[in-house]
Parts: sequence; C-alpha cells; structure tokens
Amino acid sequence: MPRSFIRRWTPDRTRLSAHPSLAWLGVILHDPHLWHLNRHSVARAFFVGIFCAMLPIPFQMVVGTVAAIYLHCNLPITIALIWITNPVTMPVIFWTAYKLGAWILDTPKRKFHIELTWEWVQNGLLPIWEPLLTGSLLIGVVGGILGYLTVKLVWRIYVIRAWSHRREKRQKKLLKAVRKEMRKSVP
Repeated sequence: MPRSFIRRWTPDRTRLSAHPSLAWLGVILHDPHLWHLNRHSVARAFFVGIFCAMLPIPFQMVVGTVAAIYLHCNLPITIALIWITNPVTMPVIFWTAYKLGAWILDTPKRKFHIELTWEWVQNGLLPIWEPLLTGSLLIGVVGGILGYLTVKLVWRIYVIRAWSHRREKRQKKLLKAVRKEMRKSVP
C-alpha cells in the first residue's frame, strides 16, 4: 500500500496528540508504534478498528484506542475505522447483528426500535442483548479478520508489483546502456 495515500487520509500525529479528548493518554501517544505505516501495523489497525466498530457499546473509540495501544497498531487508522458505525449506519448494522445473533441462538425474533436514550438502554436492550451481542461479536471478528487479510494481501501485491516495476526499469536502463555502448564500438 502506498504510504503517501494513507498519510493523505489520516490525521497528523502532532494534531491528534494535541487533541483535548486524547489528553488522558499523555506520553503514551508518543509511542512510535502507534504511528508506523507498515503492513503489520495497518493490518492490525483494520482488525481492531472493524472489530471495535461492531461492538454494541458506547465509547467504542476508547476501547479501540486502548486496544491499538496494547497491540501496537496504527492509531489514526483504528480510530477512523471505528467510525464505520456512525449515527447513520448504526441502526442497519445493529439490526443485522441482532438478526444474525437471533438466528445463531435460535431465539424468537422480537420487534424493536433502537433509540439512543438512556431509558431505551435500561429497558429496551434487556430482551435483545444476547442475540445483539452474539451477532455483533461474530460480525466484528469476521469483518476484522477479512480486513486484516485484505490489507496484508493488497499490500503484498502492491510490493510485488513495485519490485517488478523497478526490475523492469533497471533492465530497460541496462539495455539502453548496452545499446549505447554497442553503437560506440561499431565504426
């Protein structure tokens, strides 16, 4: 994966370190592992970000940040991927997770509607929490693994193509130099 493409779409390290909501992390944000752009840190960030995005809990970004620090994966990519679940996509994702969890647990499906209120969390979540959590964890693990493997594969293909391109470029340059020398030697 080209680093310049990733750097273009991720926030600056100093800007993110100075953000007031991340002040509680202190010097931990200065760990260079959290900012590396290599195949391993980006692939781990995809797993953590997608997995945490599917968790049906508040403060997914806190869980993702702690996991990114512990697993030494790229923090900006992890945080960006957690926003897969946002107020627009959250109802569809969690409804799908609930349906999947209800199917896996073989529980009767109940009609419900999600409200982002404390009252709904206390009363409306109780009858559906098991299928919702089961489906969310399954989608998170499978999605995280697919993201991890996709990054590894795409990055590897990019590197192989870059090596091939450089080799072809060197061969053309060498061939050009040989032809130039041959022209000099022919009277």
